[in-house]
Amino acid sequence: MRISRRDLLQRIGAGAAVAAAAPSFLEAAADGVSGPLRLNRNGNPYGPAGGVIRAMEEAARTLAGHFPDEEAQALRRKIAEVHRVEPDRVVLGCGSTEILRMAVHAFGGPGKKILIARPTFDAIGRCAERAGSEVVAVPLTHEHSHDVNGMIARADAAVGLVYICNPNNPTGTLTPRRDLDAFIRQLPRTAFILIDEAYHHYVGGSADYASFIDRPVDDARVIVTRTFSSIHGLAGLRIGYAITARETAEPLAAHRMPEDVNVIAAVAARAALADTAYVAMSASRNADTRQEFFNQANARMVRAIDSQTNFVMLNTERSARTIIDHFAKNDVLVAGSIPSFDKYIRVSLGTPAAMREFWRIWDLMPGGHKMSM
Repeated sequence: MRISRRDLLQRIGAGAAVAAAAPSFLEAAADGVSGPLRLNRNGNPYGPAGGVIRAMEEAARTLAGHFPDEEAQALRRKIAEVHRVEPDRVVLGCGSTEILRMAVHAFGGPGKKILIARPTFDAIGRCAERAGSEVVAVPLTHEHSHDVNGMIARADAAVGLVYICNPNNPTGTLTPRRDLDAFIRQLPRTAFILIDEAYHHYVGGSADYASFIDRPVDDARVIVTRTFSSIHGLAGLRIGYAITARETAEPLAAHRMPEDVNVIAAVAARAALADTAYVAMSASRNADTRQEFFNQANARMVRAIDSQTNFVMLNTERSARTIIDHFAKNDVLVAGSIPSFDKYIRVSLGTPAAMREFWRIWDLMPGGHKMSM
């Protein structure tokens, strides 16, 4: 039976609640591990929800021959509905990384500075350099939060964009909301602020954290980005979005690639937004896996930075390159090397079976604290 695109989108919205309890397509493989084991990219190890997969399958059958205009607009409306904003305040991107690029081109460029932390998500720095911006990087504090005082000291009239990843990648740590509010008020009025909330859903009940979408500030310079790559399990589809004031959304969106969001990604993202039960389940699973990771690290007398995300920075107490090579030889990928943290690796949290394999490989290292699991 043939259905219209409008009918398909309505079915996706109506069926999302029923699909919430359905297993993801990786669920059947969760008890086993096959290589290479990718613990280096911060995705959801269980993949997307079952209802999202069904939406993608239907979209592939019925929409793959169409341009994504209608589905992209439907996604913008859904995002606006979820966050209680007008659709013209929503900017879509081919992953939130594209929105970072758009922001750099809109508010940076030759003669402009981009102010960031070190270390942080490095895509922003690469985008800025290619655009001809000067990158000003301020080291994190000893508590691994953004050094807002140090950043203010470097924030002159040439700063066009400030990038804050909170929780921060790669450290997984928070900068208190009260510090960020004060920071924004002190910035030059010509500086725009991009708050990257890629790992928002993994944060527990910390009093130091509040989303700038859920608790907005009355400042048109603030741009908040979210991604479908992490908790929604759609990293391969490259879909993300920003919410900002409409007067900021317009120059930001002017730097989009034409039709950058593909039709299947738009349909999948809309279904994923509706499946709040799967998001909650994924966050709960991650919290359990994260705690067990800390338990295993402590048992081996290995120090880790306290994380509010789906990855952990681990102090290997030796050259990170040696550790990375050891894991790679055993078909496990971890992230590093990290600026200013040359003895640390970043480990993305996988399924329980994947984490057992991680620690098995760790215990194979000469001089490691071996444990039975």
